[in-house]
Amino acid sequence: MADTESLGDNYKRAFGKRIGYGKRPALIMIDFVEAYFDPTCALYAGVEDALASALRLQKVARETGVPVLYTNVVYRPGGVDGGRFYQKSMVLHNFEQGSPMGEWPKGLCVDAGEIVISKQYPSAFFGTSLASTLTAMGVDTLIHTGLSTSGCVRATCVDCCSHGFIPIIVRDAVGDRHQAPHEANLFDMDAKYGDVVGEDEVVSYMRSLER
Repeated sequence: MADTESLGDNYKRAFGKRIGYGKRPALIMIDFVEAYFDPTCALYAGVEDALASALRLQKVARETGVPVLYTNVVYRPGGVDGGRFYQKSMVLHNFEQGSPMGEWPKGLCVDAGEIVISKQYPSAFFGTSLASTLTAMGVDTLIHTGLSTSGCVRATCVDCCSHGFIPIIVRDAVGDRHQAPHEANLFDMDAKYGDVVGEDEVVSYMRSLER
């Protein structure tokens, strides 16, 4: 590799392709829980703008008939069901059953009939019914919003691709505790697994599906 070659030029030779959108999308809101919005919690990430974007997409999804799904992380007391992930992270005790840090933040409401996937590991697909649920619904495209970009969003994106669904990651509606891992993981997901797009583009896509 020439020292003068830019990162973008280097990756474009191998990873420049776009997937595009499918015909039957669903919107997933990954781990938007109070821990990331409470400044007293070690998980606080200052990601209010990402939540605001996701809530705007939630509203459009409901208006256009696009299914909305949610994830949270829930552990038994002591994290006995958290395995190595719980062992590695110093902060996952905030998601033990009954902790207020695991509650939905102000402004996020789950409607009756909308699906909540409770998980113990980063990917919304690992050890859950998400893949079979999406398949049964006829979904081919999963629009990703949520937290954090470098953690559960990325893990879900990779598994989404691996399960044969189209991953669409909304740049405005995902967030992380630091800009560096946020941007690095958006770059990597866009290069290898799905398409990173803006909120306005996804709104237009969902509106185009209105009947």
